[in-house]
Amino acid sequence: MTAPTEAAPQRAAILLPWEHGSRRDRLREAEARLAEAIGLAASIGLVIAHRDILQIRSQRPATLFGEGQVARIGAAIAEAEVGVAVVDSALSPVQQRNLERAWNCKVIDRTGLILDIFGERARTAEGVLQVELAHLAYQRSRLVRSWTHLERQRGGFGFLGGPGETQIEADRRLITDRIARLKRDLDDVRRTRALHRAARNRVPYPVVALVGYTNAGKSTLFNALTGAAVQAEDQLFATLDPTMRLIVLPSGRQAILSDTVGFVSDLPTELVAAFRATLEEVAAADIILHVRDAAHPDSAAQRADVIAVLDNMAASGMLDAGWQNRSFEVLNKIDLLPPDHRDLPETDAIAVSALSGENLPSLRAAIDARLARSMHLMTYALPSSNGAILAWLYRHGEVTAREDDGDRITVSVRLRPEDRARFENDFAPAILAPAS
Repeated sequence: MTAPTEAAPQRAAILLPWEHGSRRDRLREAEARLAEAIGLAASIGLVIAHRDILQIRSQRPATLFGEGQVARIGAAIAEAEVGVAVVDSALSPVQQRNLERAWNCKVIDRTGLILDIFGERARTAEGVLQVELAHLAYQRSRLVRSWTHLERQRGGFGFLGGPGETQIEADRRLITDRIARLKRDLDDVRRTRALHRAARNRVPYPVVALVGYTNAGKSTLFNALTGAAVQAEDQLFATLDPTMRLIVLPSGRQAILSDTVGFVSDLPTELVAAFRATLEEVAAADIILHVRDAAHPDSAAQRADVIAVLDNMAASGMLDAGWQNRSFEVLNKIDLLPPDHRDLPETDAIAVSALSGENLPSLRAAIDARLARSMHLMTYALPSSNGAILAWLYRHGEVTAREDDGDRITVSVRLRPEDRARFENDFAPAILAPAS
C-alpha cells in the first residue's frame, strides 16, 4: 500500500493593474507594488508561475482589463498551468466572474488574498472570529455571481408565494445569520478582554505599542527588547494577534511592550475590523513606536500608508486625534544599509538593527525619556516604619532622591498621573507631608 502523496502547491499568476497618473503611481513604483503582491501570495504557499504589470487607461466595468489584455493573460495562464490568478486590485463581483470564465481558473482580488492570509495566521479565539466575520461580509458581496448553483430555485410552501426562494437568497440569508452569531460571540470576547485590561490597569504599567508596515521587523524588535520568542519571520503578516511582554527600562521603570499586526497599502476598510484587538492595544498605548524598514526602497510610501491607517482610526474615533504627539519613529534594519547611508535627517527617529542589536540601548533610553515626560515629579515624606508604602513607590515610579532622617523618609519620585492619584488616594493617611 503506497502512502498518500501531498497535493501539489497551487500555481498562481500575480497581475498588477497600473493606471498612469493615479495617486498610488506617485507613491509607489509598479515593480515594488508587484513585489509586495508576490510576497503576499508566496506567504501562503502559492507558487508564482506568472507575473505581469498591465497598464490600463481606464477600468472596464466588465473585466477591468481591455479585451486584448484579457486574451493575452488567458494564454499565459493556460501555458503556465495556473490554478489561481491574483489581481492586485479591488474587483467587482461581475469582473471576478467574467475573468474566471475567460481564464478558466479561480480569480481573487487583493481583499480576498489578504483574507486568506488572515485566516491562516489568526491564532487567538477573537482573531479567528474576526477573520471569519470579515470573510463572510466579503463573501456576501460576492453572491451576485451567476454561477449555476446560485440560479436554482427552491419551491415555496402552500399555494402562495410564487416560484420560491432562489439559492442565492438562501445563501445570503445563511451568511447573514452566521454574521449575527459571530457578532454576538465577538461581543462576549471583547467584554472578557475589557475585564482583563481593567485588571491590568489596577496594577498599571505604561504600554508601548509597536506599529508599522508588514515585514518591517516589529516582531524581531519585540523579541530583542523583551527576550521573548514571538514568531518573527521574513514574511508578510507573520503576526496577526497582539502579544504583550514586560520590559525593564534603564531607569528601572517597567513597561508593557505590545507587538501588533503589520499594516499594508490599500487595506480594505472591512479588514481593519479583522485586527480590532491589535488596534485597541494601539489606542490604549502610552507610546506608539512606528517601526519602519529603513532598507526598503519604498520606505517613504510605506510610512505614508501606516500614517493613513492611524489617521483613519482617529477620524473614526478609535484613536485620539493627538496620537502623533505620543509616537516616534524607529528605523529598523540599518544593518542592511551601507555605513555611509546610515546618517539620519534631523528628526526624533532612532536608527536600530533588531537583528544585530545595534543602537537598541539608545532606543530603550528614548522610550524611558519619553515616558518620563508624562510623569509628575513629586516629593513625599513617609514614616520609615511603613516599608510597604516605600516599596510601592519604587515599584510604580522612578525614585530620583531619598533622604532618611530618623523616623521619616523623604523621597522624590516620578509618577504617572494615574499612579500619583492612586498613591495619594490609597496611602493618604500615611503621608506625613503634602506633595510638593
